[in-house]
Parts: sequence; structure tokens; C-alpha cells
Amino acid sequence: MSERGYMLTYTDPKSPIAESYRTLRRNIQFCSVDKPIKTIVVTSAGPGEGKTTTTMNLGIAFAQSGSKVLVMDADLRRPMVHQPLDLPNKCGMSKILAHHEDYIESVTTEIMENFSVLTSGPTIQNPSEYFTSNAMRNLIESAKQDFDIVLIDAPPIEVVTDVAILATIADGTILVTASGQVKIAAAQRAKEILQRVNANILGVVLNKVSGKTSGNKNKYNNCYYYDEEHDEKKENKKKKWKLFNR
Repeated sequence: MSERGYMLTYTDPKSPIAESYRTLRRNIQFCSVDKPIKTIVVTSAGPGEGKTTTTMNLGIAFAQSGSKVLVMDADLRRPMVHQPLDLPNKCGMSKILAHHEDYIESVTTEIMENFSVLTSGPTIQNPSEYFTSNAMRNLIESAKQDFDIVLIDAPPIEVVTDVAILATIADGTILVTASGQVKIAAAQRAKEILQRVNANILGVVLNKVSGKTSGNKNKYNNCYYYDEEHDEKKENKKKKWKLFNR
């Protein structure tokens, strides 16, 4: 996707694609009725499946609704969030975790109203050790106090399995999968890794889908979000993700 695509919900808010990201936002808000969902990990089975695009546009959709949003780039091996925004990446999460610095000083707030970003910072050796550290837990808890919604762009879970630890800290997790790219077995393994740690899987975004589709799927940015209540009666409000039932 082009750099414009990362911010499409902002640059073209009246487009059908932007409306579909807002639909995704509303679905997440629906999940928050019984228990507030403020921190969300966005991951994928493998690289290049569109998790950063999903994180950015979902964050913008929340910001446009009046929520105070922080997007955190936790992909310390292959950071992407700073690139479409043309932000410097000298300070960020890696330096905060390594030196126990105050994170708020590294947050960029000048992008748009209600929308802030914490970049990854310089790449570091052995970033996995930081995912399990108290410093990471404290960082997420601090952000949760300062913002209404914290979206964490995490590494692909099959590449960095310690991402599952982030999922246990966050209130919910979204798994992004690319149609025609990810193997079903890989997507299933990603789901199983999250389930083993009792992560709260909010749903699956099926990305890079061809233009033609049918059924009860919400299209956005050539993506589909598999919603609940379809192919099941409304009284059963547990998610039934078709991707894993093929």
C-alpha cells in the first residue's frame, strides 16, 4: 500500500474505505460494553500482511470519534510507523525501555487532533527480552492512564513469539492476515499461540482480498473484518472467525 494508504481514513474520510475502518472501530467499541478495552495489540502471522496499515487507520478512526489515541510501534526489529508520517526515529520505545525514560517526552502529538505516536526508536539487539520486562508492562500501564485508546503495532507473532506476552498485558488483540499470502496453517498457529496465553482475541482482519466478495463481510481497504453474529444466532455473542474454520 502507498504511504497515502496508511493515513487514508484521515486524507479521505468520506471514502467507503474510511467508513469501513469506522465500522471496525464500532465493532471494537461494542466489545467494550461489559469490560473497557483501552489497549489493543495488532499483530499478524508473518510480515507484510498489513498490520501497520490497520493500526494507523484504526487509530485515526478512534481519534476522529473524539478518543485520545496513542499508537505505539513495538516492532523493534522492523519498525514502520514512523515512515508514512516522516517522523524521526532517534527516540522512542527502545530507548525508553533500555534507559527507563519518561515515555511522554518521546510522544509526537502534532499529527492530528487526538492522535499521538510513540515510534520504536533505534533497533536494538535481543529486543525479545524487553517484551517480557517490567519496563514494558509499566510503559503500557502508564499509556493506558494517559490515553483513551492505545494501539500497539507488534511484530508478527510467528517471528517473535514473545508478542504473546504483550497480548496478555493488553485488553485485546487483533490478528491481521493477508489473503493469498498467509497460509491457513500459519494463521491457525498464530491464533493458537494467542489462545495458549488466554489472550482476548477481538477479531481477525483479512487483508488484501480481491474486490469481489459475497456474504456478511465488511470491506475496507481491500480488507475484510469477520464480524460476530453472522452464521450464528444473535444470542450467541462469541466470535466465530470463518478463517479458522475452513
